[in-house]
Order: sequence, then C-alpha cells, then structure tokens
Amino acid sequence: MCRPSIVRLACVGAFAGYATVLASQLQAQPAPTAPPQAAPAPSPNWQQLPRMQLERQFAGPLQDTIVQRWRDPIDGTICYIYLPITAPHSTPTALGYVQYGSNIIGSISCLPAEPTKPVTRAAVPPPRRPDPAHPEPH
Repeated sequence: MCRPSIVRLACVGAFAGYATVLASQLQAQPAPTAPPQAAPAPSPNWQQLPRMQLERQFAGPLQDTIVQRWRDPIDGTICYIYLPITAPHSTPTALGYVQYGSNIIGSISCLPAEPTKPVTRAAVPPPRRPDPAHPEPH
C-alpha cells in the first residue's frame, strides 16, 4: 500500500523530469525575432478630439463610483462607462497628457444605435362616392 508522501514524491519527480525536458526543448529552439516596429503615430491633441454627449449619470454599485451614459453624436452609439469619481494621476507630461499608472480607472461597454423606425402616416380614407340609395341632404 502506498503512503501519500510516496505518491507526492513520485509526482514531484515526474514534474521535475518534465520540466527538464521542456527546458531543453526551449533552449534548442532559436529565439523568435521581434517584428519591425512601425514609427508611433503622432499623438492627437486631447483638447481637439471630438466629444461624445453625456446623457445621464447614475450612482455606481460601489461607493464613490459612477456609471455614465454617453452618445456618439455621429452614429448614435450608446456607451456606458463605469469609473471612480476621482483617480490619482501624474502632472501633465511635455505633450500635455497625464499618466494614470497601473490604476484601473474604469470600464466601458458600447451598443450600436437602435435603427430608426420608419414613420408611418395615418391612412387617409378614399373620398366617398355618393350612394344613390341614400342621398345626402342639402
């Protein structure tokens, strides 16, 4: 009958053997070369970027958080943004941007705009024909 400590040692030994084989395979493979990096695109000026329209603001599920509903004025897309009321950041960089570091400052979910429904006009009844059996009084 095997004791648990013997089984544990066998597992550790098997794992060590697997790790040795895996390490030798990794050493035998040449290191992948990094693809050439494209030059970074010029950063847009944040103040000149187009704006979405804030439609509503709600209290978030956690204290000092909010959920905002924003609409894209071009295509009507609706986005819900969950974020804290405040988030620490750096002083502006030379380009004027602030850095939030490793802070998670929010999340966003977007939905396409609902298709517009065609406007239906009230049906106009056709003109009535005089009924010879029931003449209209004059």
